[in-house]
Amino acid sequence: MELWVTEYQTPYLGFSCKASETLRVEKTPFQDLAVVVTEQFGRMLLLDGMVMTTDKDEFVYHEMISMIALYSHPCPRKVLVIGGGDGGALREVLRHPQVEKGVLVEIDAQVIQAARDFFPALSCSFDDPEAEVIVDDGIKYIQEHKDEFDIILIDSTEPVGPAIQLFSPEFYASCYAALKEDGMMVAQSESPFFNQNVIQMVYRGIGQVFPITELYLANIPTYPSGLWSFTVGSKKYDPRRIQSSPEKPCKYYNAGVHQAAFELPAFVQEIIGQGK
Repeated sequence: MELWVTEYQTPYLGFSCKASETLRVEKTPFQDLAVVVTEQFGRMLLLDGMVMTTDKDEFVYHEMISMIALYSHPCPRKVLVIGGGDGGALREVLRHPQVEKGVLVEIDAQVIQAARDFFPALSCSFDDPEAEVIVDDGIKYIQEHKDEFDIILIDSTEPVGPAIQLFSPEFYASCYAALKEDGMMVAQSESPFFNQNVIQMVYRGIGQVFPITELYLANIPTYPSGLWSFTVGSKKYDPRRIQSSPEKPCKYYNAGVHQAAFELPAFVQEIIGQGK
């Protein structure tokens, strides 16, 4: 009997992968968690039936949620990741030569444990001497830390369940207060094909708080439609302008990709109100 794992991305569309093994299925205090081995993408982490990361394409998401801000900020010494319990975004943060401390705040300890157990290429970041991993509510943590971070990355699931408050203007205002006077934040903002309302919610919410707000794109095969968006809010620096480059080549990100990511198709411009 063949085993297939399907994420139902809309009521009319599913993304299926043939799986050879189920490594873990459990219900955490916050969500349903599963780890499977797929034939196409290797190990895959799912939360509430949604693909979070895989061995084969994780680098795209984790580089692009982190590198844009890291290399458009001239001196990112202290960086906060909210969510991101697999450790991939934290890994990329700690690769930056100027970063002195990376803090990860994940509400679900079992996501962190699953990463340790099955995704060593991601969870390696947890034991970095410059890392601090905290199991706590990211919203509460943000509210208790003012004027502290150079960059904040919101590596959240979709706006359902425990993540829904991470998409509110009030939360973005808390992020603004937790950033230093020249700080930047980045939030993943879903698919331009299937989640236009989420993009508008995030773009407008961040735009209400930050003087500079930009949307950029990346191609991630296992995410709905393959085309994914991120929204950056900045107090001072233009996220399109590159301040430095990685010392070692990345798998996806480079200077050309950085600039091209902000060149939006006309239909995406219309989603955020920039189209004709």
